[in-house]
Amino acid sequence: MPTTLSVNLNAIAMLRNRRDLPWPSVEALGRIALKSGASGLTVHPRPDERHIRFSDLPVIRNLIDDEFPDAEFNIEGYPTDEFLELCAKAAPEQVTLVPDHPSQATSDHGWDFRKDRALLTDVIARLKKMGTRVSLFADGDGDEEAVAIAKAVGADRIELYTGPYGGCYDAPERVGPILEALGKTADAALAIGLGVNAGHDLTVANLPALVKRIPKLAEVSIGHGLTADALEFGMAETVRRFCRACGQKI
Repeated sequence: MPTTLSVNLNAIAMLRNRRDLPWPSVEALGRIALKSGASGLTVHPRPDERHIRFSDLPVIRNLIDDEFPDAEFNIEGYPTDEFLELCAKAAPEQVTLVPDHPSQATSDHGWDFRKDRALLTDVIARLKKMGTRVSLFADGDGDEEAVAIAKAVGADRIELYTGPYGGCYDAPERVGPILEALGKTADAALAIGLGVNAGHDLTVANLPALVKRIPKLAEVSIGHGLTADALEFGMAETVRRFCRACGQKI
């Protein structure tokens, strides 16, 4: 199956919040994205609500349930009790757990699976009782033991952190080794029954090579680059371009 696209709405929400006005509308642009071929919507609600607000979650949940019942809602975040309560209320199809501090501008590393094993075991058990799929943010460094721990603590998938790969936009000579490390991490995960997602700094330009190296890549979650392109091409055409870069015939 071709890799699916989940559109991250954080950048849209951040633009809205600059003026505390109801536009651009997170709901309206999420609707356009789903109509145009996206398979899901992603948000990362942070405690300070600097982009996605807690009040956005039921709006997105209702949008999917009422108009796009085959789409998925993916909520990312660090597993505080408050975050887990948000997940319980929003009932996402997938929760992606990230290790970043709430003050960080964006996620920039995967879990230390050895150190955080007990925490993840407990949190994943709580999320599984809610009936959600769980993905864990992981460094794509080829660490097979880390991947094995992700499986052991109960994760369904890992999400490869592709920031270093995306950072090669002006240094093509660095792409090969980073792409191969991501591929080896994915190979190890798939071999033990973990699904593989990917996200961070992915673009229309760098997606095809990633999908070629990881042909069973389940999903990519993309926000910043997609939103930037939408300013030039419009949301509908941008989503179609990203879907095609994922290997979809659209």
